[in-house]
Amino acid sequence: MEYSKFNSIDKKVSRFIVGTMSIVDKEDLKEDFERLDTAVEMGINTLDTAMGYGRGTTEIALGKYFKSRGNRDQIFLISKACHPSPWRTRVNTFDLEADLNDALVKMNTDYIDLYMLHRDDVTKPVGPIIDTLYKYYKAGKILGYGVSNWTVERIEEANNYAKANNMPALIVSSPNYSLAQQYAEPWAPGCITISGPENKKSQDWYIANQMPVLAYSSMARGLFSGRITREQWLNRPEEIDPVCMKAYCGDTNFTRLERAEQLAKEKGASIPQIALAFILCGEMNVFPIIGAANKEELTSSIGSLLVKLTKEEVEWLDLKRDNR
Repeated sequence: MEYSKFNSIDKKVSRFIVGTMSIVDKEDLKEDFERLDTAVEMGINTLDTAMGYGRGTTEIALGKYFKSRGNRDQIFLISKACHPSPWRTRVNTFDLEADLNDALVKMNTDYIDLYMLHRDDVTKPVGPIIDTLYKYYKAGKILGYGVSNWTVERIEEANNYAKANNMPALIVSSPNYSLAQQYAEPWAPGCITISGPENKKSQDWYIANQMPVLAYSSMARGLFSGRITREQWLNRPEEIDPVCMKAYCGDTNFTRLERAEQLAKEKGASIPQIALAFILCGEMNVFPIIGAANKEELTSSIGSLLVKLTKEEVEWLDLKRDNR
């Protein structure tokens, strides 16, 4: 496993981050806890969760996990606030404070290593949000803060405000990023992707600034699982996950998939490993969030660290050149 650090937070962060969206609080959490144990044993010490996961119960389940294992301080814990409800965007001081204080109680912890805004509302000023994050940073309740699904323009606005007021800036961002470009919104409005040629400006910004990118949906909802083909898309689309169909199934992405398959055969790797290697071997500072269901999938994901791609291969996969 490779490790890094996020700015001033004096705690190592594994290159891979385990997403916990599939974990919901229930009477029997044995399998979920064993899956987390396996990730930790394999060197992944970073967990990503959110107030909005599991209808608000994923944080509760993680609190039970930390209590049962006594390993909270060994885990780099990421959580997120201000997910929209059906009634409002919830990007405000009131909801941020409520979500954070609830998260601390639910997860049986005095602090969260990295706390993030899950969504943005560009009609709201950034000042009160940064002020609130800084308040809890000073109190030691959060060790650093960042954003998910924010545009680079809003990140710059927030960081300019922080600098002008002598506060720490946002230290990470979590957009969608993968080999696949998005043809349509996969979820509710407000999700931000930096994939594809249409987002080159954002990619260039992340390259120039080297802000860590916590990339979600790096497998494009299963497109790079190795189980989906162009023939299936054309003739049996009902077999493909509806979200994948809506957001990622299209001619250019299937060309990317076919090139990934070709490269996988040449390098003795799997298609998912090539897809992960694409984002790991690029010029951005990327930490993939993975939702591995078992030890085999975790092993495969970690194995992508051994798959090295040249700049020419990365560009060829992304259809930026015809040969490599």
